[in-house]
Amino acid sequence: MLIAYPSVASLPILRPKSADKFTRRCPPAKRELNVYASEIPAFLPKELDSIKDPFARKLASRIERMPVHLSSSNTSIMSSCVKPKEQPDKCPLVLLHGFDSSCLEWRYTLPMLEESGLETWAVDVLGWGFSDLEKLPSCSVASKRDHLYQFWKSYIKRPMTLVGPSLGAAVAIDFVVNYPEAVDKLILIDASVYAEGTGNLAKLPKLVAYAGVYLLRSLPLRLFATSLTFNGAAWDTCLEWAKIGRLHCLLPWWADATVDFMISGGYNVTANIKQVKKKTLIIWGEKDQIIDNRLAVRLHSELPNAIIRQIPDCGHIPHVERPDAVSKLIKEFVRAESDIVVPRFIMS
Repeated sequence: MLIAYPSVASLPILRPKSADKFTRRCPPAKRELNVYASEIPAFLPKELDSIKDPFARKLASRIERMPVHLSSSNTSIMSSCVKPKEQPDKCPLVLLHGFDSSCLEWRYTLPMLEESGLETWAVDVLGWGFSDLEKLPSCSVASKRDHLYQFWKSYIKRPMTLVGPSLGAAVAIDFVVNYPEAVDKLILIDASVYAEGTGNLAKLPKLVAYAGVYLLRSLPLRLFATSLTFNGAAWDTCLEWAKIGRLHCLLPWWADATVDFMISGGYNVTANIKQVKKKTLIIWGEKDQIIDNRLAVRLHSELPNAIIRQIPDCGHIPHVERPDAVSKLIKEFVRAESDIVVPRFIMS
């Protein structure tokens, strides 16, 4: 049955108070953001030395590896994450990332969230990011779910607000359906939740799969994808962001982990969406060229307890492109009293 969803024009718009140009939407660099090579963890790729973005370098200097036992494979890995500077006795905020990415996605928004007093974690999804996977575990959906649960059980230990951008939204939905006790609220950003897994890619011969994965790592392809992902970013900005976005691909086990995920079938959470009962905030970039904006309206209609906000003049990854707007929305949603009834659409 075909369902007619409202047009993108009917989505509520979050209008920023200022009309800053794209290059001024990130927090201003401060002197204390200067990070020397000696401060960068030794397990990160040496190519990080060529990254100029002070926010990327600062967040990279905070990446740690922490032991996580995977019950699905009865093994332990050293899992990469950014720990909060403080852990107040409040609902923790846990930031995931998108497909084949890392916690460095949050280099601009995480500092803003911390400045507002939120206990903020950025966790690398199993198979991506900067975890030590020399003894490679399975990187299937079930393993990624188990990894996140074991991380939460070991270190966070309280119901959290789970934030999933792009494919990270599918990670979040899969997780909350299986472990509802671990999640208080949900935030989905330009959510990629209607794909039917990795599709025919799961049937590729391994040799072909590896060839495709190595192409995925190439800088030209990453640069092209970056230009589509962001709305009107300058060439030098796209180049820097593409380099940051592929750093994790330079770890020796990245290809094996990505192929393992690909042939496992990937995420297919469409049938799970209506099972999500948690309060949910949907954030969407008005000019997303990766995910059709009509899917934002569909997602809002299928989640029983959701509100939606659209960010103008913004592409697929608002927490990089518009950290000011995203951090504001997250802070307001996290701090909203649980007994306040929020209308399904909030008009600005």
